[in-house]
Amino acid sequence: MKFSTKAIHVGQEPDELTGAVTVPLYQTSTYAQEAIGKHKGWEYARTQNPTRTRWETCLAALEEGVAAYAFGSGLAAIDTVMRLLDAGDHVIMAEDMYGGTYRLAMRVLSRYGLSFSFVDMRDMGNIEAAITPQTKMIYTETPTNPMMTLTDLRAVADVSARIGALMVVDNTFASPYFQRPLTLGADIVLHSATKYLGGHSDLVHGIVATRHEHLAEKIQFLQNAVGAVPGPMECWLCLRSVKTLHVRMDRHAANAQRIAEWLEQQPAVKKVYYPGLASHPQHELARQQMSGFGGMISVELGSLEQAKAFTSALKLFTLAESLGGVESLVCHPVSMTHGSIPKDQRERLGVTDGLVRLSVGIEDAEDLLNDVQQALAHVA
Repeated sequence: MKFSTKAIHVGQEPDELTGAVTVPLYQTSTYAQEAIGKHKGWEYARTQNPTRTRWETCLAALEEGVAAYAFGSGLAAIDTVMRLLDAGDHVIMAEDMYGGTYRLAMRVLSRYGLSFSFVDMRDMGNIEAAITPQTKMIYTETPTNPMMTLTDLRAVADVSARIGALMVVDNTFASPYFQRPLTLGADIVLHSATKYLGGHSDLVHGIVATRHEHLAEKIQFLQNAVGAVPGPMECWLCLRSVKTLHVRMDRHAANAQRIAEWLEQQPAVKKVYYPGLASHPQHELARQQMSGFGGMISVELGSLEQAKAFTSALKLFTLAESLGGVESLVCHPVSMTHGSIPKDQRERLGVTDGLVRLSVGIEDAEDLLNDVQQALAHVA
């Protein structure tokens, strides 16, 4: 079964009771039991919900894993995955990633005995140099947020397998339509489903998939024991949205490619970061492990003043946090998504005051390009 067919049918069979084609929204906190110790497989909504189970089944199929588990947010998903570790364990993380992940690691998880090393994962030597006897996890985003760097997933999978560490990949930017890390050797893949999986800027959600039965059992236990679960409405909305994921992602990528190619030719633009550009240093790696390049572009304009001028002039791109919705957004990472990362580290990575991040939506490409053109005219 191909991806688009899975997205519409897996976990979404007609309801057995009524024949409803759309999965019902089971808005309940508990379930009636026939007698003590006898029930219909459903006990309490933190532990299981039929709508959530359908969504989890669908996402597992899309990521080609054995199971998936839903959470109340992307950060709740990351936090739960980190609970697979014990105090004293060491994690190697990509140094360029979402600021909330860095904040969770350094200001929360480190207080409970986990230690972290942040490295440039474009160079496998950096990963090798960071390995210690306590290293139990290698965690990356690819493409990264916001600098669009890539991790060679097959190479990192080989290293993690050799040292007996878990390999975890945040696949939010690519979505399972453009990249499936589990098929490239990752043990766990996770998403902020708030973004492309939800796709309509109307929910907050996270989800985790794995290719190992033993990890599935542990994640399921933590999902129930820790309790950072979503409500059924978010799961229902994700089931609705994932049916069009393949259509939306193709349009996001086509629009982004056109805008990135135009921006790269403009004198007012210092640098364009987009893996679909031939000038991207890891373009060939992107071609090897991704089937499309996504809808995210980062643009260096040179200063905070230029960034303000550009974002203020945009009319179709809304200045807002988040990404991956059908509508186009523009974000200023330093003041929005990456403010929790220390200034010296941000600047070393290229997350400067002049950097803006475009989440290119699925509007008409000509309209979006015209908007970017007129806004760039305000940049000196």
